[in-house]
Amino acid sequence: MDLGISGKRALVCASSKGLGRGCAESLAQAGVNLVLNGRTAASLNATADHIRDTYGVQVDVVLADVATADGQAALLAASGDVDILVNNAGGPPPGLWSDWNREDFIAALDANMLAPIALMKALLPGMIDRGWGRVVNITSGSVKAPIPQLGLSNAARAGLTGYVAGTARQVAANGVTINNMLPGIHATDRAISLDQGVMAANGIDMDAARAQRQATIPAKRYGTAAEFGATCAFLCSQHAGFIVGQNIVLDGGAINATI
Repeated sequence: MDLGISGKRALVCASSKGLGRGCAESLAQAGVNLVLNGRTAASLNATADHIRDTYGVQVDVVLADVATADGQAALLAASGDVDILVNNAGGPPPGLWSDWNREDFIAALDANMLAPIALMKALLPGMIDRGWGRVVNITSGSVKAPIPQLGLSNAARAGLTGYVAGTARQVAANGVTINNMLPGIHATDRAISLDQGVMAANGIDMDAARAQRQATIPAKRYGTAAEFGATCAFLCSQHAGFIVGQNIVLDGGAINATI
């Protein structure tokens, strides 16, 4: 399918690896020029080189932490008038409700709620003026079915979800859509980190920890960054203009819900 977005320009945050990279690669495959972002120069530049060589699109890189004001300023300065924004940031650490203090919550809000809101506020006016734009926020399945040990993520991402619900409906008439993608367990560094937590808690090895978590997924496997990215690219396409303010769950059926 031709997604109809060849030649568009996208800012994809936290895209040197994992789900962000999956989204960047799928957009590049559709002919979209990219601004990539990461905090580690080696992985960021390696991803940029791979995408340039593989897909032949323009790729700019910004080494910055999207959770900081300076990082956001650097991203906006490098991006210019982008047509597509993919918000993404690493999730906060797991723990118990009693572990976290005010500073922990502020850090989670900065990364997973306030940073994407800041980028949307900066970039939506240009999209509205041009009469076309796409925003996709990578959040978490935890906003639909809270994960007890991920209380920081539950709280921050739920806040972003509430903001998007209202904002998406205010800008839709201008040809701009905002939607959220809610990943379950995917085969990324984040999954490895959480698998290690299962290992430590249960005194088991990595294979056993992974098998334990895969058993909770009806698909009996982890998702891949490539299939996640393909869904992101469709939401950014010319064919998705009637999808507004939605929360798309990609979890292999793990959340047991009718609606």
